[in-house]
Amino acid sequence: MVRERGGERRVALTPPGVALVRALGFEVVVQAGAGWGAWHSDDAYRAEGAEILDGPEFAGASDILVCVAPPDPGVLRPRSTVVGLLGAERHGAFADACAGLHVTALSLDRLPRTLSRAQPMDALTSQAAIAGYRAALLAAGTFGGYFPMLMTAAGTVKPATVLVLGTGVAGLAAIGTARRIGAAVTGYDIRPEAADEVRSLGARFLDVAGPGHGSGAGGYARALTADEADAQRGALQERIAGFDVIITTARVPGRTPPLLVTADAVKAMRPGSVVVDAAAGDDGGNVEGSAAGRTVVTAEGVTVIGAANLASDMAPAASALYCRNITAVLELLAGPAGPDRGDEIIAAIAVTRPEGESR
Repeated sequence: MVRERGGERRVALTPPGVALVRALGFEVVVQAGAGWGAWHSDDAYRAEGAEILDGPEFAGASDILVCVAPPDPGVLRPRSTVVGLLGAERHGAFADACAGLHVTALSLDRLPRTLSRAQPMDALTSQAAIAGYRAALLAAGTFGGYFPMLMTAAGTVKPATVLVLGTGVAGLAAIGTARRIGAAVTGYDIRPEAADEVRSLGARFLDVAGPGHGSGAGGYARALTADEADAQRGALQERIAGFDVIITTARVPGRTPPLLVTADAVKAMRPGSVVVDAAAGDDGGNVEGSAAGRTVVTAEGVTVIGAANLASDMAPAASALYCRNITAVLELLAGPAGPDRGDEIIAAIAVTRPEGESR
């Protein structure tokens, strides 16, 4: 397991996960200091039977390298395998480096959610659930009022009104969390099946005139056409100003997140309102003007949070779930013959072919 870069605190294997991986027949090598972001010491890994290496000793030491984000290609052994959330569409240089080294790169963000046996490996789902939970707590902690209705001798305080845009795994987690805190929650999504999912959590579903069917392949939302996206933004802009808090979670795998909240829509919100863009990242976000890792207060008094990588903020919990996803993938790779290239899961998540060609 490699030490993550760029402020990523999650780890691919926790110390308890080392024992599970060793039970599959693997020996485990951990780069020194790799677990500290999730509060796991080198000694904790050693206690479970892992070997701790660093520097030149670690580089090239693994037949299978597990990670969260793409590692430095310098730690890869030629003709080995790397498993993680590699984001090949965003990190083309890493895919090219793997191809040059004849490394088999397996990216869990390509996992087909419609395969039932792939569910234990679904890292996007496990991490999105944490991100949605964290987004709701971040919004509640930033908003200057109560989330729940409060009845006091001085009068009754109305609950905060929260609109969650995008009701995939992260959005539903945000809805459920905001509801448990006591807010009046509304959800919106372009997928028609989302309405029942939102209402099942006790929230309202926002019906707007806009794009039609938005379901895509593999259990994900599809990218809208330019005309559909314009219609969606226009319909939402009229409704956004009526909410105290907006949480956006809409992503389309392999593409820039759709722009849902325009600068004009933010400008129309009441002073003290909060917008949490949980889709913010290096490739954009759902809110015009938001930036990953940055919080701004507009001239109108609206706080806009570019909430990048929320799962990393809860590294211990996120790592425990991600470790289970990685372990499930390693079960497919176990055995002297290595991975079955004909397996439909391996075929779906492979970024580079065995001979080193990019897919």
